[in-house]
Amino acid sequence: MPSSKVQPRREKSTTAGAPGQPRRRPCQFCQDKVEEVDAKNVAALRRSLTDKGKIRSRRVTGTCPRHQLQVAAAVKRAREMALLPYATR
Repeated sequence: MPSSKVQPRREKSTTAGAPGQPRRRPCQFCQDKVEEVDAKNVAALRRSLTDKGKIRSRRVTGTCPRHQLQVAAAVKRAREMALLPYATR
């Protein structure tokens, strides 16, 4: 008869996704308890832009879906108000 050894249960991993994947970054706006992203807050919006002026994706910035939509709209408004550039050279 084969001996049946009982394996101890492994703890569930605290990381989301596949093993070896880094944990998702928390949304900076949720941490700061921001209800509405303001187009005049240029410093916060610049964190969401690349050096060429493109809006960074949620995957890169760690922004939640709700705030990412607000960031995109706020960046577009800030560009209209000439607070942010459409593109850089």
